Amino acid sequence: MAVSSVQILGTGQLLELQRKLRAAGHENIRSSMQRRIRRAAEPLRDDLQSTIRDLPIRGTARGSGKRGGPSPTTRPLRATLAEAIRISVRVSGNPGARVYVDKGRLPPDLRNMPSVINDGRWRHPVFGNRRKWTQQTAPPLWWDKTVRRHTPRMTAEVARVVDDVRRHIE
Repeated sequence: MAVSSVQILGTGQLLELQRKLRAAGHENIRSSMQRRIRRAAEPLRDDLQSTIRDLPIRGTARGSGKRGGPSPTTRPLRATLAEAIRISVRVSGNPGARVYVDKGRLPPDLRNMPSVINDGRWRHPVFGNRRKWTQQTAPPLWWDKTVRRHTPRMTAEVARVVDDVRRHIE
């Protein structure tokens, strides 16, 4: 599963419902449906953000006598990634909820990091020195496992919203 997005769609039901709502002109019901679908996706987004913030990232140990020091960057990696996790809800066109990493909110050098961290292992130059590389690890599949835990609840909630709206307009 790609780290960049997860979608909860009941596309057949949502498309049919969206057509009926547009035909009936129920704008307040459409906005209510959108709000409820967003609320169904918020716990997943919050859990993904919490998971990446608390993800233990390990590096190879320094050799004896090696100097350390503070990071030359002021960007905390995990917090930066967590802030880029977003929700998008559509009730027209291709309706559903989408939780994704907004790569536009990430610095250019971190655009691939969510997938790389999800793989569980990556290499990078030590403080930008391309002659010295190190490897870091994190528990693999953090995105996939978190999404898997929330999928049944989200699917049930979206189905409940669709049923409520259908009952209201029919």
